[in-house]
Amino acid sequence: MTTEQDFVDFVAARWQSLYRLAYLLTASPTAAEDMLQTTLEKAYVSWARISRMEHPEAYVRRMLANAVVSSSRRAWLREVLSDPMPEAAGESVEVGVVDRSLLWPLVCALPVRQRAVIVLRYYEDLTEVQIAEVLGCAPGTVKSQASAAMKALRRALAASGVGEAMES
Repeated sequence: MTTEQDFVDFVAARWQSLYRLAYLLTASPTAAEDMLQTTLEKAYVSWARISRMEHPEAYVRRMLANAVVSSSRRAWLREVLSDPMPEAAGESVEVGVVDRSLLWPLVCALPVRQRAVIVLRYYEDLTEVQIAEVLGCAPGTVKSQASAAMKALRRALAASGVGEAMES
């Protein structure tokens, strides 16, 4: 099999899950497509090396997450969109407590690094160590970003009156 065909097969098999991650990280279908396309272009150029890795998909996911985080100054990442949230990969107690249609815009409003941590933890079900690997930072940074994000989400929920209803 040629390297090019190997890449085509990889993209065909992983497109949906990679797009979903891009969407969750960017909070925009258009931005997700752009970021994923750019990431796949970079992956194609290095595919001979990437395909020999033990987990090529994990490496491409890391490339995607880093691309989104590093482009956080773009205006489309600061927009809070009202697009419906895609289904979660795995159920999490924290995600299931609040109506997803209420929670998703709040997640989108988080700073990009905090949003990346929340998406990778609660939507992609990665551990703190795995998130640190994907984002190229220390596990302590993941913990502090997650803590700050959860505080912000709790404040936003309380401000909307949901936090009070959840406590009663």
